[in-house]
Amino acid sequence: MVYGIWTLLTAAAAFAITAILGKYLIPYLHKLHFGQTILEIGPKWHEKKQGTPTMGGIMFIAGISVTAILSVALYLAFGADMFDLYLPHMEPQKVTLFAGLAMAICYGLVGFLDDYIKVVKKRNLGLTAVQKLVLQFGIAAIYLSVLAAFGIDTQTLIPFVGYVDLGFFYYIIAAVVIVGIVNAVNLTDGIDGLDGSITFFVALTFMLIGSTISYLGVTALSAAVAGGCLGFLVWNFHPAKVFMGDTGSLFLGGIVCAVAFALDMPVLLLPVGIVYLCEMFSVILQVAYFKITHGKRLFKMSPIHHHFEMCGWSEVKIVVVFSIVTAVFGAIAFFAVMFGATPAA
Repeated sequence: MVYGIWTLLTAAAAFAITAILGKYLIPYLHKLHFGQTILEIGPKWHEKKQGTPTMGGIMFIAGISVTAILSVALYLAFGADMFDLYLPHMEPQKVTLFAGLAMAICYGLVGFLDDYIKVVKKRNLGLTAVQKLVLQFGIAAIYLSVLAAFGIDTQTLIPFVGYVDLGFFYYIIAAVVIVGIVNAVNLTDGIDGLDGSITFFVALTFMLIGSTISYLGVTALSAAVAGGCLGFLVWNFHPAKVFMGDTGSLFLGGIVCAVAFALDMPVLLLPVGIVYLCEMFSVILQVAYFKITHGKRLFKMSPIHHHFEMCGWSEVKIVVVFSIVTAVFGAIAFFAVMFGATPAA
């Protein structure tokens, strides 16, 4: 009972901090003229969004970080006494959770730099692709190095299979997964409320899994992410009054990875992040098909949410349908963990 109340309070605090910050940050971004530049290659009807403040991700980065640090710290310090549970996996969680949160903030800083170059320096494309990848892989490498330094092993839990030790290849695969998911979440941020809604259901899934298998720190961090996303949607749902920018989307990608790795089950990113992956692979397939066929397109436009826009779907309909898909695959992941996985003793 106390456990559930504490989780709800964590989510509520992140929601409140994020939503209240919007009241003050959005006018400030307007004052600084930090408006979004709409690229000409996008849907024509997006041109009316020109000038909408960006970098709004600062709101939920603050809300999630402050709430998560306080809540996770209390969970890890007093969890056994508060909930009368023996939690042998709490020690490694101290490293994976706080290192993961630090990783997400670093990705948010890369996004902030990218947004700053776009908005202030008036370079529409921001950082180059090479610059982004170097920074992103560098952050992933530092995160994984911290885990290795604190003795976190290279085993990963796969439901219905058990623990698999990947040895040295764990770090290579993990770095690729982290950078891939971070960029996939970034690509999902293309219409009002989409990235925040999808990530809310991803966080909700992780929160339920963490709660059920008594990973209290994971539960707290996931609750903070869910609350922060809802607080942001107060301002970002269609018609959006602010965009999260790369500042927010890269942070969300990092925090989603942080939670999955804290559970020792990054494989769960496949089902819970199904929409992220579809967004990313729609871009990869579009580019490949365009080159192979010398100019033909597989989709009307990529990422995939723009394809559905071009097919006549409203932004709200896309958000609702993509959210339902995420919730369904989240439920599949939840039951897979419940019946096919057992956390380490």
